[in-house]
Amino acid sequence: MKRFIAGGIGAAAALLSAASVWAAQPSDWEYRFQPAATDIMQQIAWFEGYTLAFIIPVTLLVLVLLGYCIVRFRASANPVPSRTSHNTVIEVIWTVGPVLILLLLAVPSFQLLTNQYTPPEEAQLTIKATANQWNWDYEYQTDDALSFNSAMLQEDDRAASGKEDKSVYPRLLAVDNEMVVPANTMIRVLVTASDVIHAFAVPSFGIKSDAVPGRLSEVWFKVEKEGFYYGQCSELCGKDHAFMPIAVRVVAPEQYESWLAAAKGDLPAANKALTAQIEAAGKLAAAN
Repeated sequence: MKRFIAGGIGAAAALLSAASVWAAQPSDWEYRFQPAATDIMQQIAWFEGYTLAFIIPVTLLVLVLLGYCIVRFRASANPVPSRTSHNTVIEVIWTVGPVLILLLLAVPSFQLLTNQYTPPEEAQLTIKATANQWNWDYEYQTDDALSFNSAMLQEDDRAASGKEDKSVYPRLLAVDNEMVVPANTMIRVLVTASDVIHAFAVPSFGIKSDAVPGRLSEVWFKVEKEGFYYGQCSELCGKDHAFMPIAVRVVAPEQYESWLAAAKGDLPAANKALTAQIEAAGKLAAAN
């Protein structure tokens, strides 16, 4: 029994260590949303299932009625067509039914929309994200502000940057410098652009906002789980639109503080130190 418990603890530690490098990204044959990393995304996923509970029965009902009408009222079965022009009962049902369905959809959709635009608490960190053709500039609104550029990681640079594991740093989504934020912290992102209209979108956070030159838009998120989260510019912005990824690395608050202090002096070194620290902690947890 002791060995069994020890094995279970070890397995749990391994799972926890895996969570530190867990990455939300597109997967082959994916037909649903990415795993939710925020409360808002969980609400969006719930609302999707809720709407499907209406869409599927209505679609099947219409399909059955169409099939019935095709068979029952075909010309060979009805050589003399009916002259009926109105049916009060059917018209009432066909009017009241959709109205009730729309009401049942409208109430939770308005609640979700309100929640998306109403943060439950004040932001503890504000980051300005400026879109360029075809990369992102991030500016941390802190004392002695930190600014850096984030562009898609080139395949030839994987070895030098220590990002050879494509399960964590996927092709066309990995970047040279990730946005690093603390877990369980309210983050505000001010979104704008320097040239044309772009869009800041991270599916697992449930956020998407146009980046318009000369205008500031605001999105917010509070991530519950550490790891990597990927998104992309989702507005057609030019020939390299498909090569403008967004990568967000969520770490423990103490790891974020040490990274921020080091990044203000040497960003590449701070990123490598953060990666090494997390990988070492994961290996230690797995060994234990």
